[in-house]
Amino acid sequence: MKKSIRTILTASAVTMGLLFAGAETADAATTYTVKAGDCVWAIAQHYGSSIDAIETTNHIHGHLILPGQQLSIPGTNDQSTSQTTTTSAVTTAPSTNTQSATAPSTTTTTTPAPAAPATTTTNESSYTGGNLQSYVLGQMAARTGVSAGTWNHIITRESNWQPHVRNSSSGAYGLFQNMHISGGSVEEQVDAAVNLYRVQGMQAWAF
Repeated sequence: MKKSIRTILTASAVTMGLLFAGAETADAATTYTVKAGDCVWAIAQHYGSSIDAIETTNHIHGHLILPGQQLSIPGTNDQSTSQTTTTSAVTTAPSTNTQSATAPSTTTTTTPAPAAPATTTTNESSYTGGNLQSYVLGQMAARTGVSAGTWNHIITRESNWQPHVRNSSSGAYGLFQNMHISGGSVEEQVDAAVNLYRVQGMQAWAF
């Protein structure tokens, strides 16, 4: 009978010892030395703890930890009350990075270049009296292949854009001061200038 009682007491003592040992292991804290690049969230994930549990235990404010700092990591029993907070921090943390990545999109707008003046590019087919320069330059550029800017320079030099001016010395007439005509409309002056260009080229105007 005594032997049975001794056996029961011994077994009970062993059982109680194991229970106390397990409880002590579960509640024991782990010490961790902070390294460069560490953050509380990563440390909590590694040890199965939570951000709130680690920060509360180590009196951390604003998630600020420094390399070389000794942190006491609470046991797994201490994290149960803050598990929801940890999950929330994990899901919301990347949102600020996403927001900043989209910010530069406002810099992609460009301003279109202004269009070239119509007087140098338009090949108008008829002269109306109010479109002298655009008509003459357009016709001459299209029919000779010489740029409108070159013809503008020649006409400005020869007649200063006066369609019926006559040189009293040479008898040259019109916009182009053509010596082969003595009169004519703007259209006829253009035709005469084109014909003269086809025969003599730009030499007809010493150009």
